[in-house]
Amino acid sequence: MSAARGFSNAMRPVARQLTKSAAQKRTFVAALGAATRATAAVSRPALAGRVQQQTRGVKTIDFAGTKEDVYEREDWPKEKLLEYFKNDTLALIGYGSQGHGQGLNLRDNGLNVIIGVRKEGKSWKDAIQDGWVPGKNLFEVDEAISKGTIIMNLLSDAAQSETWPHIKPQITKGKTLYFSHGFSPVFKDRTNVDVPADVDVILVAPKGSGRTVRSLFREGRGINSSVAVFQDVTGKAEEKAIAMGVAVGSGYLYKTTFEKEVYSDLYGERGCLMGGIHGMFLAQYEVLRERGHSPSEAFNETVEEATQSLYPLIGSHGMDWMYEACSTTARRGAIDWTPRFKDALKPVFNSLYDSVKNGEETQRSLDYNGQKDYREKFEAEMEEIRGMEIWRAGKAVRSLRPENQK
Repeated sequence: MSAARGFSNAMRPVARQLTKSAAQKRTFVAALGAATRATAAVSRPALAGRVQQQTRGVKTIDFAGTKEDVYEREDWPKEKLLEYFKNDTLALIGYGSQGHGQGLNLRDNGLNVIIGVRKEGKSWKDAIQDGWVPGKNLFEVDEAISKGTIIMNLLSDAAQSETWPHIKPQITKGKTLYFSHGFSPVFKDRTNVDVPADVDVILVAPKGSGRTVRSLFREGRGINSSVAVFQDVTGKAEEKAIAMGVAVGSGYLYKTTFEKEVYSDLYGERGCLMGGIHGMFLAQYEVLRERGHSPSEAFNETVEEATQSLYPLIGSHGMDWMYEACSTTARRGAIDWTPRFKDALKPVFNSLYDSVKNGEETQRSLDYNGQKDYREKFEAEMEEIRGMEIWRAGKAVRSLRPENQK
């Protein structure tokens, strides 16, 4: 498309900023954050209709006409976290993507966190590589749970279902049960994860992979996360969940329920976040190839321009800003074709949501991911994707980026 070639002068300073080094970016983000906070402090009375400061730790923000409470990292500084959790041992069970990111962030925040995984398994070895020490802060699962006051169940959804009959009796009164996905307790009829009645059950769900949780924390930024309470026995479950959210690396948190979190999460992953966007990439690329375009051109016009130029700008400024900044030709075509894509895709999205809500997607995940040869089957699927022409062409295109030139 002609959007990138037709960007107005308004794009140039943004483009220059996007090409800065990682160190410069971190400096820029830190300076921007400081400037933003300073501006907010000065102008808060003028923004009273949009952002209302109520109590320290919560703000009511108008999201397109709907007011919601959000919680910010600045309201839980490290010293406050250390004091709040001074009597707690955070037992993090499982060391996959989220376990890795959240665990390292908790450790860097100075909290008493221990890891519980199967001894000598892959996760055990990964944890040792990350500096966790057997007998000090790395234990087998049962021992970690026995030592913990807050049990962070970050096993995969399928593994949570499989191990729950063994783990449940160890979640005794006085402990807190923590999840990062509402999957297991919401679909308990399928997972059999029926939580004990005498413990707080909370959720912090970072909106990104564990790697992103870690990388944004190290950059001083923080990921956005949803927070929820499934069961409040002590009367302090929500406060505890918010504190945990900041401790694991969240920049800000918004409230939801376990049910809404799992519905939106499963729906989003299969839709615009991963499945749907991959399907659109494939469809557009294949049509270009079938109409005689080269692999490099098809990939650049389908994926490279989207991910390297347009999507970051949409994320930074919004779709309306994108329309205003691109060429008049690109703008007109995008606006005209949006309703046609929406009308064609909305029935698919409704069908997808129904599949999530009625548990079909949950059962599919449990059945597939619980198989003994799951990893081998998954690797075969990944090999098929790697072998697609679009992604083989993409590998060549990425090698031409200036930052990848040796």
